[in-house]
Amino acid sequence: MSCDLILALDVPTREEAAPILRHLRGHLRWVKIGLQMFTAYGPNYVREVAGMGFDVFLDLKLHDIPNTVAKAVESLAPLPIRMLTLHTAGGGEMMRAARAAQQKHNPDLLLLGVTVLTSMDTAGLNEIGVTAAAADQVARLGKLAADSGLRGLVCSPLEVAMLRRQLPADMQLITPGIRPASEAASDDQKRVMTPADAAKAGSTYIVVGRPILKAPDPAAAARAILAELAGS
Repeated sequence: MSCDLILALDVPTREEAAPILRHLRGHLRWVKIGLQMFTAYGPNYVREVAGMGFDVFLDLKLHDIPNTVAKAVESLAPLPIRMLTLHTAGGGEMMRAARAAQQKHNPDLLLLGVTVLTSMDTAGLNEIGVTAAAADQVARLGKLAADSGLRGLVCSPLEVAMLRRQLPADMQLITPGIRPASEAASDDQKRVMTPADAAKAGSTYIVVGRPILKAPDPAAAARAILAELAGS
């Protein structure tokens, strides 16, 4: 199974993002725009990044009552986005409503269910009243997402192999928490893996931010990760 690279454009301003995106044009296909940049610059920034030739993954992690999430999906559907996230913890009714809105307004948009944030581990889940281990909670929410009609999940790379065994073969698995083998620190991610290991486990896409954004040559860093994926 092939695995592709998504850049997490986690920078504070469009001015900081601009030279990075210019250097990366032609080197990678996907860019993830998160809540910070979307809140700061709105839909026009999504159009700007897409206009540079990138496929956009809009990572807003929608989580609200079913009707509100469905209306949000409807509002976002005209944007040039290829992926959009929502929290599976919102429940089956919410996910089914989002799926119905997506099918009606943008059939090509891939809705991704976020299971357990990669910044959380079992201890963090316990703090909010979830007594299950992180892997068990991911399995439960992943199955709920699949049963609700979602065809993509965001999960830790450490749970990919498990999900591959339990979910339909066509489920797209997008994994943050990726650090190249040369990176010693994992920053705020608690459940991490190298690109090659994530690809071998069955990730469809890996999401990488700081190792590319902070590199002296972002294009070279992206090419190195893509080469690691190709050799996995």
